[in-house]
Amino acid sequence: MSVRRLLKYGIAGGTVLGTGLSLHANDYDINSVGIVRLGRAGATVFGIATTYQKNLYSREWPDKKAAEYLKVKSDTHRMAAEKLLELCRTNRGVYIKVGQHIGALEYLLPPEYVNTMKVLHSNAPQNPVEDLYRVIRQDLRVEPDELFESFDPQPLGTASLAQVHRATLRDGREVAVKVQHPYVKGNSIVDIKTMEVLVKLVAWTFPDFKFQWLVDESKRNLPVELDFANEGRNADKVREMFRHYRWLKIPGVIWEYTTHRVLMMEYTKGGQVNDLEYIQRERLDPYDIANKIGQLYANMIFLKGFVHSDPHPGNILVRKAAPGAGGSTEIVLLDHGLYAELSEKFRYNYSKLWLSILRVDQAGMKQYAQALGVEGSMWGLFACMVTGRPWNSVILGVDKVQQDDAEKEMIQNEGKLVLPHISDVLEKVDRQMLLVLKTNDLIRGIETTLKTQNRMTAFWVMSKCCVKSIGSQEYLSAVGPWTKVATCLREQWAILKLNLYYLYRGIVSLHLLSALKMIF
Repeated sequence: MSVRRLLKYGIAGGTVLGTGLSLHANDYDINSVGIVRLGRAGATVFGIATTYQKNLYSREWPDKKAAEYLKVKSDTHRMAAEKLLELCRTNRGVYIKVGQHIGALEYLLPPEYVNTMKVLHSNAPQNPVEDLYRVIRQDLRVEPDELFESFDPQPLGTASLAQVHRATLRDGREVAVKVQHPYVKGNSIVDIKTMEVLVKLVAWTFPDFKFQWLVDESKRNLPVELDFANEGRNADKVREMFRHYRWLKIPGVIWEYTTHRVLMMEYTKGGQVNDLEYIQRERLDPYDIANKIGQLYANMIFLKGFVHSDPHPGNILVRKAAPGAGGSTEIVLLDHGLYAELSEKFRYNYSKLWLSILRVDQAGMKQYAQALGVEGSMWGLFACMVTGRPWNSVILGVDKVQQDDAEKEMIQNEGKLVLPHISDVLEKVDRQMLLVLKTNDLIRGIETTLKTQNRMTAFWVMSKCCVKSIGSQEYLSAVGPWTKVATCLREQWAILKLNLYYLYRGIVSLHLLSALKMIF
């Protein structure tokens, strides 16, 4: 037998054997076999490329601003996005997470892609309860009937990697059980490799944009998010870190029933932070909600350097506070799988950048944007990305110019013109900044829903956190006791000036009560 024939039969036999072993390991679920998932992705990529070739690239378009071209282009984007959505829904797992990322890239991708993939944020496919029971049996070594008095088959929430169910233990405790989708972890390596192919497809379709940062971040974050025991440790850490916030609730972890794929927590009631009907029915104050969330995240980003990086509305609940809990509203923070850990140097430069923006100090903006990795003339665009405001508002003062529909339209129009430059910024900026930008966008989305985006207290709280962060770093690097004393005095003087300034702004804008609450 020739070497070539031997090699051919060896490859064929190895493929068959590997596929058989993969089928056995995945309980003979054909959709969980790596080669099937990869083949399905390859077919989708080929189908999308064919769609673009047939509709757009097979003919010359003399005027690419003409209505006919724009319509064909939009229809092609939509058809390609629907093919991609179908792939995500079929392969699930990491593919859902990729689709969710695409649905959040409003400034980087055509609206046809964003609007099509957005459905995955609230309508991710769910697995039958028996699949989850299998994971519980494997990880906890116990039959679900022996563990639970009741288990609600309807999930409280379904995400890309897991779904959460309400249950009652045999000892009467009400719990929320987060169970990882079967086969997600086993397929994650192949899925990430496939994701690179999909990203290259997007780069081929839109050659001006660079998306390698998306692949790199997913590679780094996915193993962390797949470890539910790590999520439990994060929950314990942030609960201890902010124990002085009596209005903050972090559900307790039940460690005896927690593994890498199963996380059991105490069940906590509340309404989603974007549920305006619930907020009105419970007579909760949207400004109190926004102020507390803003205070929490400003402290996380600028002072603690440990930032909950997935604050979408499903992960933040609100409810009436118990007596003595600090105000009328209690904030419940869920899903602690992904946290950004920010270095002292990063927090110092980021604090300096924000104070430069608030002072409309363009030289400072340029200096600290460069310190965060943004080169050349892109510092102005970076300031817009950090604030979520157009350049006109930045140079007039983001704390003085109110956001309105006209500004939103301006952002959308200007955003289309600078998409490639935004992509360049994301490719080069300090990697710690990526999760912070994501967090900022999600928090701004919540504030927009609550109609509290123009509240003055947001800038007040953030400014004070920036001053304290800078003061802390300068105190640590100060040489000698008198230098340390001078650093403390400068910090206290800066905070006093901020309090007086925003107190004056509160009086002028008739928001005095809100201003006084932030001081006392």
